[in-house]
Amino acid sequence: ETGSLLIFDEIQTGFGRTGSLFAFQHFDVIPDILTLAKAMGGGMPLGAFVSRAGVMDVFRRDPPLSHVTTFGGHPVSCAAADAALSVIQDENLVDRALTVEEKLRHRLVHSAIVEIRGIGCLLGMELRDRDVTQRFVSRCLEGGVLLGWTLHSESLVRIAPPLNIPFPVLERAIDVMIDALEFATG
Repeated sequence: ETGSLLIFDEIQTGFGRTGSLFAFQHFDVIPDILTLAKAMGGGMPLGAFVSRAGVMDVFRRDPPLSHVTTFGGHPVSCAAADAALSVIQDENLVDRALTVEEKLRHRLVHSAIVEIRGIGCLLGMELRDRDVTQRFVSRCLEGGVLLGWTLHSESLVRIAPPLNIPFPVLERAIDVMIDALEFATG
């Protein structure tokens, strides 16, 4: 309508983290450009720029093939990406992300929690104030659960467990978080 390009940055949200292979699939929209990385490489450095043909045609001229990368197409990183995608599919990790979310939301109920937002294995838990959040995060760290508040809010805790977290480990982490909520507000 306006000639603008819709760009979805799926570097953190892609490859199952939100309970769909890509977060944009939760919405009734298809981006013109999609950026991918992190989980895509299975621990190896790898990223991708994906777009429709009309956008890619721009990169073929003025000068031709001017868009190149220093480390593009590294075979070890590409093999890791292939293996990572196989694991995501074979272990049904996309659907599993929603099960992890359900377990977290079901058990993390406390008066200090203002809201839990997000989807799948990418959640933000807003606590009532900065002091409660700091005590909560410190207590979680003491209990072996690595959490932190976000860069944008000192009362918003990022919860982003691995998609393949074993359920007993997840339950133990939730136990630690429940204890930390009690400690932080006691």
